[in-house]
Amino acid sequence: MAPVKRRQKEKEQRKSAILRSAQQLFFKRGFKAVTVESIAKQARLSKGTVYLYFNSKEEIYTHILLNDIENFNRKVVDIVDKGGSASEMLSAFADIYVNFFLNDRELFRILMTFMLHTENLRFSPEMNRHMILATNRTIEIVNRILKHGLMAGEFSRKKDILKGQDIIWGLLNGIISLHLFTGKESTREARIRANVHEGLRIFIEGLKGPVFVPDESGR
Repeated sequence: MAPVKRRQKEKEQRKSAILRSAQQLFFKRGFKAVTVESIAKQARLSKGTVYLYFNSKEEIYTHILLNDIENFNRKVVDIVDKGGSASEMLSAFADIYVNFFLNDRELFRILMTFMLHTENLRFSPEMNRHMILATNRTIEIVNRILKHGLMAGEFSRKKDILKGQDIIWGLLNGIISLHLFTGKESTREARIRANVHEGLRIFIEGLKGPVFVPDESGR
């Protein structure tokens, strides 16, 4: 291997080691307790070496989130292109979403920390902008699916379609948050999947038909 290529490979390996070590520490200790020094120690590198690749702990944190969000987006971006009903697409999206975080619970905890406590993380405006753009790309896929269902005549309630992407986002994250770290380990996955699909079923049925309005007798 040529010297230039070897040095480039070594740099990529060190950067990956830093991100991997940081992700482990953020999960075990929480964002505030982790320092650049502890990340360097975990990665078996000097603190100065870490600063060659990242300007701050916050930048490392952002890279972890962005990398994993983009990995997820690549998995779901072709759902609409594969065809099928919007209901099937939403189910497929939910399955991939659940699978992604069941396989990386650490990532889910980090993502929720970002979403719920952004003001405490001292992210730069640029970091926040990149995170919002990446998250919006995920939500946009849900929006495309809902619009597909509306245009195909599968869904009839246009007004609720506009709110649908946020409802599905909240449904998925809420159910995963409720069960991912609590209860019996042996039944967690089954509970998450069952509740997600039941929640989607109720939501989809609501989009397909008119709202039931009781008469004066309450019937």
